[in-house]
Amino acid sequence: MRITGFYIAAGLIMGLLITSSAIADQHKSQAPYGHKDDTTLPNGVIGISLHVGAERIGDPAILYVGMVHPEGPAHKAGLRHGDEVMSVDGTTVTGKSYEQVVTMIRGEAGTVVKVGVKDAKGLHELSVERVAGDKLPRGPAGSHGNQER
Repeated sequence: MRITGFYIAAGLIMGLLITSSAIADQHKSQAPYGHKDDTTLPNGVIGISLHVGAERIGDPAILYVGMVHPEGPAHKAGLRHGDEVMSVDGTTVTGKSYEQVVTMIRGEAGTVVKVGVKDAKGLHELSVERVAGDKLPRGPAGSHGNQER
């Protein structure tokens, strides 16, 4: 039986959801994944979340655009759900950790990041101007995957 990339990605996402609910009350600096101290990262964001996937167990991990904020600069630049992230500012993401790629994408608000992606049309690079994270509106349910709080 062959396990497809969809099932591996779905399993990873479910694992993260289960793990995150189990550690919801845990202090941010004690979280086993993600950014230990988000305040040390620049505030400039492009309005996407990244997902990790692989075609088969043992294959190298691939980073995909998971969700795109409908009012964020990434959406306006043309990034879409399912795009495979290939490079950031001309540097390949192959062999980089999730956290390294997020750090590469984030930067100072008002600066531009070039994200190389592969989609159904092929390879292309998109220029996206970062905005301050607190400037992206929190919309209704379904907007970037979160309900307004």
